[in-house]
Amino acid sequence: MDAARATDEETIMATIGTFTKTENGYTGTVKTLALNVKARISPAEKANDKAPDFRIFAGQTEFGAGWKKKSSEGREYLSVKLDDPSFPAPIYASLVEVEGEEGLSLIWSRRNGD
Repeated sequence: MDAARATDEETIMATIGTFTKTENGYTGTVKTLALNVKARISPAEKANDKAPDFRIFAGQTEFGAGWKKKSSEGREYLSVKLDDPSFPAPIYASLVEVEGEEGLSLIWSRRNGD
């Protein structure tokens, strides 16, 4: 897991997962202090415009969802929400390509003061 990083916007960020693109989604791992699982991100059937584009699984257990987004710089990424009854609160993160690195990183962030 990468060390926490701070940006000019005073956002604390940490890499909590690494993934590679597959034919139908992504595979990788999610690691936090309380979680260490192999995960897959698979396309979802959208029932409506607000439904997630992807579902996230650890084995057969669904524990998250992802929505396709585009940054202000025009970069595509997935906005991810992970949740499980064992979590004190949902985990929000972004699955992004990182320049100079292979694969994708799952980046958790929290604004200072949260």
